[in-house]
Amino acid sequence: MMVLIIGLLVLWLVLVVLGFAVKSLLWLAIIGIVLFIATGTFGAVRRRSAAR
Repeated sequence: MMVLIIGLLVLWLVLVVLGFAVKSLLWLAIIGIVLFIATGTFGAVRRRSAAR
C-alpha cells in the first residue's frame, strides 16, 4: 500500500512541476498540489492506524 501512495505522490509532484513550467497549465499545478496534500494526509492516517 505504501508503494502505491509513494507512487501517487511522485505523480502529483510531476503534475505540479509540469503545471508551473507551462504557463497555460497552471490549473494542472493547482490540482496536483491538492492531490499531493490529500494523498499525503491519507498515507499518514493509514500509517498511524496500521501502527496501532
